[in-house]
Amino acid sequence: MAGKREAKREDLKERLIAAAYELIRDHGLKSLRARDVAEKAGCALGGLYTVFDDLDGLILHVHSRTLGAMDAALRQPGLAGADLRETFRHLALAYLRFARENYNLWSALFEHRLPEGARMPEWLQAEQTFLIRLIAEPLALALPGASEQELALRARTLFGAVHGVVSISLEDRFTGIAADKREEEVAMLADILASGIVRRS
Repeated sequence: MAGKREAKREDLKERLIAAAYELIRDHGLKSLRARDVAEKAGCALGGLYTVFDDLDGLILHVHSRTLGAMDAALRQPGLAGADLRETFRHLALAYLRFARENYNLWSALFEHRLPEGARMPEWLQAEQTFLIRLIAEPLALALPGASEQELALRARTLFGAVHGVVSISLEDRFTGIAADKREEEVAMLADILASGIVRRS
């Protein structure tokens, strides 16, 4: 009996996550309402709160799904062993394309704020580290004397540089890059970053 209840709960959890994922994808985070999620998932509003403590808890699971999709998009078979410039160029362009093609889900990762005093769960923090690992791994080959802490810091700086260009451009800020030039400029930025690392190594 307990097994059936748990299976039903897991089924409801999956439907709620899928519903919230689709609603954020189609309409953005700011439009997300618990009642709409429950209706789309085919359950009563109270059903949502039997699975998640609040809407923020559900959104964190949507972020997990988005991060999984991003991880798959950024990884490229056969990239291991490529030179740093090729690796950085692939990662930067794949990041731009993922953000562009999944804009609402991608932007929700950075828009969402937990209530004051709440901490992001460790399982989601662990999932987020793939972005830094994807940069730090090729960096370790180019900077063999660097410590793990140094590699992580450098990877965060490099990610911040690419993310900043992608973000201001996709948000159509006045300092952003026009749509028809974004891939070219992001690729150039990746080349500059890789060349700088190689020169300093």
